Amino acid sequence: MKPEFKIKRFNELSLSELYKLLQVRSEVFVVEQNCVYQDIDGKDEKALHVLGLFEGEIAAYSRIFSKGDYFDNASIGRVVVNPKFRDRKWGHDLMIASIAGIQEHYDTSVITISAQLYLKKFYEGHGFVQDGEQYLEDDIPHIRMHRL
Repeated sequence: MKPEFKIKRFNELSLSELYKLLQVRSEVFVVEQNCVYQDIDGKDEKALHVLGLFEGEIAAYSRIFSKGDYFDNASIGRVVVNPKFRDRKWGHDLMIASIAGIQEHYDTSVITISAQLYLKKFYEGHGFVQDGEQYLEDDIPHIRMHRL
């Protein structure tokens, strides 16, 4: 079985969904990656939220943006798989759902992302190519990538 993916606007999220998605983001991006940064960045209200739900839990999550909200092109960010489900390779399903969400909601397939360097091959597997040099974002090596 795989997660069921739903895409919701910020004001459509239940309090429970919001709490759970922030919990997963904090667990991975702040605690696991040992990175003190402001996860709640004021962009959640602009984003559409891609929720991968499995047995009542958020198994995978990303947020997607229209062109101009984050980059000049549409964008995917905060891509995360709940650590307890990582062995199931649902990150690929999440990316497929996120790309499809951008195509459906924003009518484009041109996407720009800021990717953690160690995930370069993962994103290349979804049609992204590196665009520019490596840079540090919150002390973690990143690269800009795009998909046409």
